[in-house]
Amino acid sequence: MKRTGRKLLTYDRKLGARFVAGADEAGRGSLAGPLVVAGVLLDYACLKEHKARPLTYLNDSKQCSGEQRETLYRAVVGCAERVAVRVIPAGDIDRNGLHRSNLAGLRAMLHALTPPAEACLVDGFRLGPSAPEHTAVVDGDEKSAAIAAASIVAKVTRDRLMRRLDALYPAYGFAQHVGYITPGHSAVVRERGPSAVHRLSFQALCYETA
Repeated sequence: MKRTGRKLLTYDRKLGARFVAGADEAGRGSLAGPLVVAGVLLDYACLKEHKARPLTYLNDSKQCSGEQRETLYRAVVGCAERVAVRVIPAGDIDRNGLHRSNLAGLRAMLHALTPPAEACLVDGFRLGPSAPEHTAVVDGDEKSAAIAAASIVAKVTRDRLMRRLDALYPAYGFAQHVGYITPGHSAVVRERGPSAVHRLSFQALCYETA
């Protein structure tokens, strides 16, 4: 693994703030299962070089294997000042819309971390005036340690939840594709119809023949 975490930590430290909060989500493009949003607060006054060492390999969750994400999850929980998570079920996404659900979840994460957060960073989205003052960072999970840490927490939390859902709905293969569209997933939905945790508001071809 590359030591990408050093660059990400440097990005946050250059903000000049002691407490930096990052927020990100996992599962936005999934056909089934929840949207998981996470927030991580890092205290850079306490996160000296030796204490930050577990975050040396921190990276965008999409760039990591499942095993690497689990290792980084433990590192984030051990190093963070505070971690917040919200799970938004498929039914809520259907009622409120994906984008609105995502923004509301990200706002909630920043509120949960502020104060003491002095700088709030979000991966790509402006959250509106009801959110704490924040900066939308394009590709933030590849630039900021706080956002990357939130992406790891959101992804690991969601994958664990999807494995539990796999035990409840074993025919759909959630443990393998974690709810995203694959040929096998689509075939099962066409054959059996969607489960109780599928997002029925999504315009998916596999729903048309279910």
